[in-house]
Amino acid sequence: MRPLDGIKVVTLEHAIAAPFCTRQLADLGARVIKIERPGVGDFARGYDERVHGLSSHFVWTNRSKESLALDLKQPAAAEILDALVAGADVLVQNLAPGAADRLGLGYDTLSKKYPKLIVCDISGYGSDGPYRDKKAYDLLIQSESGFLSITGSPGEPAKAGCSIADIAAGMYAYSNILSALLLRGRTGRGCRIDVSMLESMVEWMGYPLYYAIDGQTPPALSGAAHATIYPYGPFPAGDGKTVMLGLQNEREWKLFCERVLMQPELATDERFNSNSKRTSARDALCEVIVTVFAKLSASQVIERLDNAGIANAQMNSLGDVWAHPQLQARERWHEVGTPAGVVPALLPPGLPTDVDPRMDPVPALGEHTDAILRELGCDSARIDALRAAGTI
Repeated sequence: MRPLDGIKVVTLEHAIAAPFCTRQLADLGARVIKIERPGVGDFARGYDERVHGLSSHFVWTNRSKESLALDLKQPAAAEILDALVAGADVLVQNLAPGAADRLGLGYDTLSKKYPKLIVCDISGYGSDGPYRDKKAYDLLIQSESGFLSITGSPGEPAKAGCSIADIAAGMYAYSNILSALLLRGRTGRGCRIDVSMLESMVEWMGYPLYYAIDGQTPPALSGAAHATIYPYGPFPAGDGKTVMLGLQNEREWKLFCERVLMQPELATDERFNSNSKRTSARDALCEVIVTVFAKLSASQVIERLDNAGIANAQMNSLGDVWAHPQLQARERWHEVGTPAGVVPALLPPGLPTDVDPRMDPVPALGEHTDAILRELGCDSARIDALRAAGTI
């Protein structure tokens, strides 16, 4: 048994935020019906061809879903869509601003007909305010939220290497849908969830925002190193590899000096005997650390750090992650089908140990169209007519 067995989700989605949300609902057992434009589909299908000819983005966010090809601009589509929504527990959409309302899928309209329905709207800036109708993509929200102002190095802002604004919005949509399902179990009524990518990212910006409150200086741009804790970041070893390490308190600083740098006198050096001093004198301290590490291989540095109880990590490549010994030991990779064959997929993190997550195939465009329409009462002649008209 899975937590969301019996829950039906209808989703009008594209790109990352909504698909990532609904894939996680599917992981928990929900039936997710993904409505896609005939012949084109979710435009994330065309982002790249890296997974045996399929898009890496699409493969990641769309397993365990059913794909219904339906042209929402065709008159006959409205009846089909209404029949789907009538039997749904949750409707998710991240269409362009205003599109859902034009299709009659706004919460005010739907709640009158289907009071138990939960509607989750995901957008760049939310359903009201001066930015309501402004288009938004991940990088634009990284910029608008201030995230780009705290990343990279001086003069070289850097975006996150993955779609963190989309991921943040998708996670808040997912968790709030779960909350809404619990609430409906108590009240018997659905609700509307309004998820803004901007607000999702600004929530994640809490520490730097408070650090710079009342016009104070924001955290310094420090590349992959921490802006306000030192040493905390990447350091080169003598074999050309990089080791990441982080200190959190004065006890660890003392151990680092004694057992890693082998210079116990540094622990009480006036230049370095508090985190704020180490941060201010990071260039001088970095020179000391790099000089010591230059005589050691990365594995030797890590051995010293481990023996001292200092947190550390290797700077892994993506290939290293696929073969990561911890993930292998915990058997976290599972095979998932796609239209181009089987691929590995990470099991959902953190599920209860007695829940077997749903790991069904990534659908081809329109793969389930006929089966879903038959479920809604359409016979073969009706399906053929819809296909001839371009509705499906």
